[in-house]
Amino acid sequence: MRRIKPVVQKELRSYFNSPIAFIVVVFFLMFTAAWNFLVQQFIVMNTASFRPYFGIMPVVFIVLIPAITMRSWAEERKAGTEEILLTLPFSESEVVLGKFFASVLLLAVMILLTIPVPLSLSPLGYFEAGQIFTEYIGIFLLGCTGIALGQFISSLSRNQIASFIFSALALMVLTLIGTVIRFMPLPGWASSLFHYISLEYHFESFKKGILDSRDLLFFLLLTSFFIYLNVKVIIFRKWK
Repeated sequence: MRRIKPVVQKELRSYFNSPIAFIVVVFFLMFTAAWNFLVQQFIVMNTASFRPYFGIMPVVFIVLIPAITMRSWAEERKAGTEEILLTLPFSESEVVLGKFFASVLLLAVMILLTIPVPLSLSPLGYFEAGQIFTEYIGIFLLGCTGIALGQFISSLSRNQIASFIFSALALMVLTLIGTVIRFMPLPGWASSLFHYISLEYHFESFKKGILDSRDLLFFLLLTSFFIYLNVKVIIFRKWK
């Protein structure tokens, strides 16, 4: 972990030395709040639940997560600093994990800054603290999976724009495929498969306040899988 720390610090400096981190955080907070209060009209909804508030976050992540990850490897490759980074006394896995944890820290800041919303509204009704906590766990795990996917795609891309577009498309498919197939006549096995790979489908139990070990394992395994692929891409490019 000590060897990963310098990479994390470097990545965090690159985030906050540009306006991207501030734009992403401010947009996330403003859009989700506007959705909760203006679109869903939480005050007049007369329901003690934050499910609509957390329910829109996976859709917002389709745009925001690629904005966070698009620079991770594509910018290094374009600027020619990738070779320098990989000649430093770090293994490929340490560099990949350093970039991943830096993005996860930014994600954690985004999520933590939403806490004043449920805190300020809790006096208006009886809210299940356990459900809100589970919703936070779910949105964090989903964001981590999106970051691992986005950084993997960034490692395959030559520029930030391509990384952003393909990451957004991949996240859109993985997030919304479970919803889309409801309107398509598919065989039972195909419908079950598409539901299983849907990020939103596995987030649904967290949104209901249910901590299902199967959904927890799904997000952890998928995140680890994309990190593994990212490491393999970097190793291949280093030695080709």
